Amino acid sequence: MSLMKRVRDITAATLNDRLERSEDPVRLIDQYLTAQREQLQQSERLYQQCVTHAAALRQQYLTALETKEKREHQALLALKAGEEHMARIVLQEKLQAEEKSEQYRELYEQAKQSILDLDEELQQLKSDYREVAEKRGYYLARMESARLQQRLNSRMGGVGQNATPRMFNRLEESVSDMEMQAKSLRDVRRMSREGYYPSGNPAVDAELEALRQRLNKEE
Repeated sequence: MSLMKRVRDITAATLNDRLERSEDPVRLIDQYLTAQREQLQQSERLYQQCVTHAAALRQQYLTALETKEKREHQALLALKAGEEHMARIVLQEKLQAEEKSEQYRELYEQAKQSILDLDEELQQLKSDYREVAEKRGYYLARMESARLQQRLNSRMGGVGQNATPRMFNRLEESVSDMEMQAKSLRDVRRMSREGYYPSGNPAVDAELEALRQRLNKEE
């Protein structure tokens, strides 16, 4: 595991842990994104430096390879011309160029692999950055939903728990008073009717019968 990947993993784990405990996750994410942008810029600069260095190594390798082939051809011409001494000198330069080209080839292959690894890390960093940026939008939406819900609860609580119940309580009391008054009035009228028309009342019937008997005696 590369150092950059370990740093990225530690940072992501720290962010997730802090998000769980943060009262303002959007602000925390903004701080993280700022740090990530700086790391991305540094990594991209390093990537460009690696690409430039690899290109220089490649050029050194190709130049040495070209020199090797050129010295080999020169040695062949010298040998054909009977100049064996000159051919030996040129062949010595050819061997040096060959060794140099092999060294630069190895360095160039290492540089290419480093570029591939760094490019992979850069793509992962960019992916992480996009993921965290999307989380920022999600948490921002959640916070806005929570704020709106708090405002709604406050407004509904103010209307539902204060004004409306008291209003209906007063109305209920007024209607109950009116119903009680109406019932009392009905009872009074019923009693009055029974007073005027006392039929079915045993006491009145007894008084009535006594009067009838008295009348009969007087006759």
